[in-house]
Parts: sequence; C-alpha cells; structure tokens
Amino acid sequence: MRKITIITGASSGMGAEFARQIARDEKTESSEIWLFARNKEKLESVKDEIKGDFPNVKIVPMNLAGKEGVALFKTFLATEKISGPYEIDMLVNNAGFGTYGEFASTPLEKELEMIDLNCTALTGLCGAVLPFLREGSSIINVASLAAFLPLGNFAVYAATKAYALSFSVALSAELKDKKIRVSALCPGSVSTDFANVASNGARKEVLHGKDPVAVVAHCLKKARRGKKIILWSAKWKFTAFMSRFVGRYLGARFTFKYNKRPSEWR
Repeated sequence: MRKITIITGASSGMGAEFARQIARDEKTESSEIWLFARNKEKLESVKDEIKGDFPNVKIVPMNLAGKEGVALFKTFLATEKISGPYEIDMLVNNAGFGTYGEFASTPLEKELEMIDLNCTALTGLCGAVLPFLREGSSIINVASLAAFLPLGNFAVYAATKAYALSFSVALSAELKDKKIRVSALCPGSVSTDFANVASNGARKEVLHGKDPVAVVAHCLKKARRGKKIILWSAKWKFTAFMSRFVGRYLGARFTFKYNKRPSEWR
C-alpha cells in the first residue's frame, strides 16, 4: 500500500520547508510526497532540491482555491487510484496568503480570493482526504497567531485564520476515536515571502521574522505527539495566552490605530 504525504503551497516558504524536512525525516512512513502549488517552475526547484533525500516526489501544479480547486483536487485523488490503492499518511494544508491594509482600501476580489484559499480550500481538502486517512494519519492546518484576536488592517486574514484554528480543533475532536491527529500550526512572523505578497510589494520582508526551519521542525515534532494547537516561540505563546484577556473590539481598534501595515493596493 502506498503511503502519501501531501503538502500544499509547497513552492516556497514554509511549504517548501515542510517538504525538505519530511523528505529527510527517517520517521516518515510515507513512500511518496505530492507537492501542490500553482507555480510549476518553483515546484520543480523544490523537487530537485529534495530528490536526493526522497526520490519519489510528484509535483502537481494546481490552483486549489475555492470550490473549483477542491473539485480539481478530488478528481486528482480519484485518478491516482488507477495507479494502485493508497493511504494518505499526512496532509499539510499550508497554501494561503494575506493582505495588509484597511479593508476599505484593499481590493474586494483579493479578499474573496483569500477566503477561497484560506477557508474553502482548507476545508475542502480536509474533506477530500478523509476517505484515504487511516489510524495514525495526521492533518496539519497552517493557521496563524492572528487567529487569536480580530486585527485591524488585517481584518479578513485574521478572520480566515480564526476559522482555520476553530475548524482544526473541532475536527481533531471528531477524529480522535479514529486515532487520526489534527493540528493547527499558529505561527507569528516567519521569514518567508508573506509580507511581500500581503503588501503587494510595499514591504519586501517580514519584520522580525523567525527561522522557518525551526518553526517547521517544532511543528512536525508536536504534531506527531498529537498537539492540537502548535506555537513555537515563547513570545507567540505569551501573545496567544494574553489575547483571551483583551476584548475583541479593543484588540481590533488598537491594531487599526497603532499597527499600520504598508501596502500598495489600488
């Protein structure tokens, strides 16, 4: 029986780092890694980088956003059964993006695209893989530290990640008796291309970004142990804990007034 690890958003950032570390992980039971993202050339680059450690890598250039993306994903899973039966050992739902700026100043289409990817695709992919999961399988949904409080100048992104966190914890409870693990990774600032995309080029790098190597290594370690909500740094843990004592409106108003995020949206 083939055992598969699926990583979405695998062309760069934490998705690529998940691919690197899982490829080198002697504890993995997967016989194949499938990498999903829109950019074929970047996926090829990640595949070339890890094939020395893990030769059986399949790249799948695909836009997973929205109902259309979920339908394409489900079709792909069904088609793969022609090559023989398989189980999904791990799904890393990493694909997603954010937008900096006041909601009224950001393109509405971009915000809706974000919901399609951060919420609809994440939910749909979890549903699509359920028939292929077995005892010991795991799902990692990448949420965010932003999930713990509504944020001004980051309104839709924080809301999508709050959804991802809530959904992940509930799904974990539902799958516990089947011994399938579900974890929500909730990183703060990580050194990836996130800020460049979120600001439409106004901020090239994430401020005070943490090393994605350390964040991913910690996530994989904790996910194997069945940790439901994964936070790496002490600062992130403190922030998440203290958020419960801050009123939702107060948090949103404060960040809107005093935590401006540069952007070049028109």
